[in-house]
Amino acid sequence: MSKSFPVRHALSAAVLALFLTGAATETFAQSASEAFNRKGPRAERKAKEEKAQAKAEAKYPDATREEPEAKASAKLSKDLKKIFDAYEEGDSAKVVPLADEMIANEKANAYERSISARLAAASLIGEDDAKAMAYLGKALEFNGLNNNEHYDSMLMLGQLQMQSDDDAAGLATLDKLVAETKTTNPDVQAIRGNALYRLERYPEAITALKQAIDTAGADAKPEWQQLLMASYFDSGKAGEAASIAEAALAKNPDDKKLQMNLASIYMQADQNDKAIALLEKMRASGQLTEDRDYRNLFALYLNSEGREKEGIAVIKEGMEKGVLKPDYQTYLALGQAYYFTDQPGPAIENYRKAAEMAPDGEAYLNLARILWGEGQLGEAKQAAQKALDKGVKKPEEARKILAQKG
Repeated sequence: MSKSFPVRHALSAAVLALFLTGAATETFAQSASEAFNRKGPRAERKAKEEKAQAKAEAKYPDATREEPEAKASAKLSKDLKKIFDAYEEGDSAKVVPLADEMIANEKANAYERSISARLAAASLIGEDDAKAMAYLGKALEFNGLNNNEHYDSMLMLGQLQMQSDDDAAGLATLDKLVAETKTTNPDVQAIRGNALYRLERYPEAITALKQAIDTAGADAKPEWQQLLMASYFDSGKAGEAASIAEAALAKNPDDKKLQMNLASIYMQADQNDKAIALLEKMRASGQLTEDRDYRNLFALYLNSEGREKEGIAVIKEGMEKGVLKPDYQTYLALGQAYYFTDQPGPAIENYRKAAEMAPDGEAYLNLARILWGEGQLGEAKQAAQKALDKGVKKPEEARKILAQKG
């Protein structure tokens, strides 16, 4: 019998990548309500003050785009105010048709059309992202916004394209933003890194993420480190990924996700002793609270020479706590572990339980082999027949047992 034991929930590179990508996506995809300025027309006495403040707070000071004069005309200021008011009320059913009217108005200037499209987009994000992206495209095309609003719209468009799983388009939009503004904003580079990671362009993702982390310094987000770790991991650089995870864990020693990611890295790097030590530390502190947590640990023990008894202890503890499910894989693992520790009685008992739950006859065939080896030919033949009934890859082995006389 092979000692290899396939664990259904073992952490793998693919699982780690999915987990990290998911986490990163939630972090980097900001809501439109935060990304867009919710300011409507203000009294004339504030206009100069706001203009001066906008210049002082330029987000893209190195932009090559010539910033237009962003202001509403006297004739259409009332109509524009209606759009702002509807947006402030959060009523997209009002914002969109009013914005469409302004966009179609031949008398509207570039600013009025751009800001109307921008507000329509903002009101639709989360409700109809496809339409929101179309309106953002119009806002950029009309080219009437100031640089802050113009490039914030471009940034939001890139994020929405990524949320819609069009990572190539999202990256192209973000690259255009960087090319036109020369921005060193770490958030932008982190989002680019996310897009590059999702496109499996790992070396470029590493460059972008390192730039984001270095620029942000102490303000760098933990999710960026996790994504950088994943980029190293999926590019085959497990050592670098482990170093990042270890450094992050030193700062947050009780972070379960970090510990599980690091354990996964150790496993993929064939450093099972390190993975076991880390998971045992979590076990001692009561952090193994999910079925897959115990499953990962006992799988490591069962795939390590001479450590089956420790695997048995982990399985029994997990089942006693009600965390580890008493399913086919669990009983199969116990049967296998007892077999390799020369405990045929418990091995037979657990193989019987596994065989009854199994989707095929392989467990019954293993049970038949053990029973035959223990001199219980009658029961071995019964198990062999059940193996054939449920289906096995090598039926000739079951027939061999059935052909035995004694």
